[in-house]
Amino acid sequence: MTRKQEGEAGGPRRKTEIFTATLDMLGSLGYDSLTIEGVAQRSGVNKTTIYRWWSSKSELLRDALLHSHMLRFDLPDTGSLRGDLTELAERVQDLLDDEHRRTIVEAALVGAVRHQAMRELVVSFLDDRFGRHQPVFERAMARGDLPRDADPAPLVDAMAGALWMRVLVRRGDVADTYTRDLVDMLMDGARRSATRSGRPAR
Repeated sequence: MTRKQEGEAGGPRRKTEIFTATLDMLGSLGYDSLTIEGVAQRSGVNKTTIYRWWSSKSELLRDALLHSHMLRFDLPDTGSLRGDLTELAERVQDLLDDEHRRTIVEAALVGAVRHQAMRELVVSFLDDRFGRHQPVFERAMARGDLPRDADPAPLVDAMAGALWMRVLVRRGDVADTYTRDLVDMLMDGARRSATRSGRPAR
């Protein structure tokens, strides 16, 4: 049986179950104890099917991180950079407020500290998410909220880093005032950058 006969071109028929089982195991057991055999048992999919598509747990975990619905959210389009950043912060907060998804993120970060392969997976995941966020900043540049030569990476890193530190390390709640203060600081930096280019950020 070929891959195409086994399922669609993008993966086996039950890839949703496989990805869910993979991330569940990562969150509950950690990277060290994650195995394709365990994913097969948890997902109810034959391990030979999984090995046909993914030759190692790192390959499987990479696709699970990138394509599972559990770590995905829609991008905002509020009409201003401030509004979009606020919405993004709230959506990241919602993701981390969910205990199950938070344990997955924590396990991924812990694994990234201990294992080169897991670190590469996390970097690949973050790069993918940054690419998906690009429309927010492209619209901001088109409106004049940001200079056209602005690098949005520091904005993304600062916002995500602050929220992750607050929730994952400090174990604190992310109140509306915290989100507002965070966005105000980010906008202050964006405003100074945009003013230097001749048009203030909104």
